[in-house]
Amino acid sequence: MLKTTPFHVRTAPLVLGATWRRWAGHAVASAYDWTHEREYAAVRNAAALFDVSPLHKYQIAGRDAARLLDRLVTRNVSTTQIGQVLYTPWCDAQGKTIDDGTISRLGERQYRLTAAEPNLRWLQQNAFGMEVEIGEVSDAVGALALQGPLSRAVLDAVAEQPVDGLKYFRVMRNRIAGVEVQISRTGYTGDLGYELWIPAQGAIAVWDALIGRGADYGITPAGIWALDVVRIEAGLVMLEVDYQSSQHAMIESQKSSPYELSLDWAVRLDKSAFNGQAALRAEKARGPAWRFVGVEVDWDSFEALFRAVGLAPSLPTIAWRSSVPIYRGGAQVGYASSGCWSPLLKKYLALAHLEAPHFAADTPVEIEVTVEHRRKRANAWVRKLPFFDPERKRA
Repeated sequence: MLKTTPFHVRTAPLVLGATWRRWAGHAVASAYDWTHEREYAAVRNAAALFDVSPLHKYQIAGRDAARLLDRLVTRNVSTTQIGQVLYTPWCDAQGKTIDDGTISRLGERQYRLTAAEPNLRWLQQNAFGMEVEIGEVSDAVGALALQGPLSRAVLDAVAEQPVDGLKYFRVMRNRIAGVEVQISRTGYTGDLGYELWIPAQGAIAVWDALIGRGADYGITPAGIWALDVVRIEAGLVMLEVDYQSSQHAMIESQKSSPYELSLDWAVRLDKSAFNGQAALRAEKARGPAWRFVGVEVDWDSFEALFRAVGLAPSLPTIAWRSSVPIYRGGAQVGYASSGCWSPLLKKYLALAHLEAPHFAADTPVEIEVTVEHRRKRANAWVRKLPFFDPERKRA
């Protein structure tokens, strides 16, 4: 049976089209409205509120908390300051990615790790012999992502302490509607935004305060369909969509290293020993065989394929999550894993894995398009990610 989030009593009545979906064993909304257009517009023009409670959350504390995390992940946890947040992947011994998420340093010896999939057993296995306490707090902590250019104004209207001084990828303690919360300046939309970490028993009070005061700023509850579009615009990778966990892959070619996911910046080879370090060092020396890139479809070429059979071009109404071949010089050189039409950029975009040496920015490629049951190819270009990166995100 699917679980519900701490906000379900508020979100369920808002779902007009019964567009429920499964996320980490929970029922969540694909869209609250009949379509996701209004929710998408709120992210880019006002403020959108996402229920992201299904994220797996782990409390890690004790003398060896930082040591454990440094053994697991590719970022350098030991150098973080209290109140700092890190995005990081983590790998198996062969340097292939297991999962990715964030680490928040909440105290001198206290951290929170978020993950897309269950990682408790992996944490416990790597903690052998260490003085550390690992707590599964996924159900005890509700999570909301408040995203968009007016998200700061909404929070300032409801929080006891202003969030104006909260820097990008930092976290602070605060209170909303009398509930103690943690607010991090993070998100999955590529825009100005915050994530709120809320005790489950106080979830409804915080939701009501945000919706009530946020009405003046156009706040809009938003679901997964809108989130898919904005995260593609932002070039953000999604587990089990854009890459497979190495622990679930059935064959070696289904696995990806952080370098193959273009997460070079999130790998610190000069820190203390961590899982996959030797393999990643060797891969960096020889260069990755694949890269995760953006692909922009040439509209004139795309339109011409439909016009040739007497049809107007057909675009997907929601972001797609499927494998679509990418070609160059008559041979397949990779595949797209997700894509969408960007209402803001007015472009047809995809996220793709391309083999060396075909992944350089502005390389011309072709992407497979099905027109009237026949497979065709439209012209496209490789693009450096992200597609959308507004200054307000970090300002």
